[in-house]
Amino acid sequence: MRQEFDFTVTRLGECRYKSPVMLSKRIGDLVANYVRDDEYLIFDTTIHPGETITFKKEQLIEKAGPREHIYFDPTAVHAAIVTCGGLCPGLNDVIRSIVMSLWYQYGVRRISGVRYGYRGFMPEYSDPFMELTPEKVSYIHRMGGTILGSSRGHGQRTGEIVDSLERNGINMLFTIGGDGTQKGSLSIAEEARRRGLEISIMGIPKTIDNDLSFIQKSFGFETAVSEAVKAVHGAHVEAYDAPNGVGLVKLMGRESGFISAYTALASNDVNFVLIPEVPFDLEGEKGLLNQIRNRLERRSHALIVVAEGAGQDHLKAATQKDASGNIKLGDIGVFLKDRIKGYFDTLGWDINLKYIDPSYIIRSTPANPIDSVYCTRLGTNAVHAAMAGRSEMLISLVNNNFVHIPITLAVAERNRIDPESPLWRDVIETTGQPPLMKNVS
Repeated sequence: MRQEFDFTVTRLGECRYKSPVMLSKRIGDLVANYVRDDEYLIFDTTIHPGETITFKKEQLIEKAGPREHIYFDPTAVHAAIVTCGGLCPGLNDVIRSIVMSLWYQYGVRRISGVRYGYRGFMPEYSDPFMELTPEKVSYIHRMGGTILGSSRGHGQRTGEIVDSLERNGINMLFTIGGDGTQKGSLSIAEEARRRGLEISIMGIPKTIDNDLSFIQKSFGFETAVSEAVKAVHGAHVEAYDAPNGVGLVKLMGRESGFISAYTALASNDVNFVLIPEVPFDLEGEKGLLNQIRNRLERRSHALIVVAEGAGQDHLKAATQKDASGNIKLGDIGVFLKDRIKGYFDTLGWDINLKYIDPSYIIRSTPANPIDSVYCTRLGTNAVHAAMAGRSEMLISLVNNNFVHIPITLAVAERNRIDPESPLWRDVIETTGQPPLMKNVS
């Protein structure tokens, strides 16, 4: 049975202004067309022979793109952009795209950059907004990180954020961030609505782990995989060129192992992939340590990729949280390095173990060309949606189409690898590791 979702997107009101974006309404005139408000897509494209499906309007996903009529008068718009959470490849690309689209397509001349995440709205920090113009952002896509700076936390101080928006006359806020950032966006929108303020809250999904629901691909993910493959290649060379060589690479992925899975598929050298979604034992016949031993006996080298959130049940239970409210994870990479070395010491084996953690190198690198293109399109479509009075939504890619997704759906639950999915099946086939390294039948 198909699961039903409500994809209804919040609209601030009727679009009364003619858009300054000059497009066409006719097919076949070799000029790109406006997107109509009755253009929708379906989420679940699977179907069985003989099956008849009808959809309610709320089950259809609104297509992204420029509308013929818009809600905001561009001369009265004061837009703000904020980047929150950890760094990610492509942040500057998105900022640049939003500024360029607002400035050149819609003629918006008041664009402010909020410094260091939601903290930039807090009065005690006195971080002045950054004026953003095409000159300021022209070349930032060539740099890693974000020119606005970023930080975690402060999203729960909704009243003070909306105070700042109201005081500065901001009626359009672009929030670039992941799960915590977008939950904060919802609270901001609710408080603005309670005060009777017409502010478009527009999200751009930034999560390097690719773990936001209804988001086919988050920006920075492809760059992260590309950079991770380089680290894995180095670990493989070190392991292959040493007797009983073991390469261990820790990659990002708090609750989802997508980076680790795709990196393994891209490199074709990894022998074991450990992700948060699939538990594993250390000891015993089917446990990881014995599996590494079997691998070394057969091939004299082994390569392991572990996501940062994997195997947390083997570590001391964490109770502390970071500023975003996430549980502080134990370091599974260092833990495994010590356990692997200790295990083979007890066997009297001399192994050569090399441990690599490239996380911060990956996070801070500039976006690759594919991600850069994606970021540009995300930013442009976010501007089109905001100018048309949409709010409380994210720009997403679903079934290879840019669409509008309500933030409530995107943050309802994490996107995770299904251990019974074709993706994980392909990883198992590529690595040759057991489907489940658990000692229970």
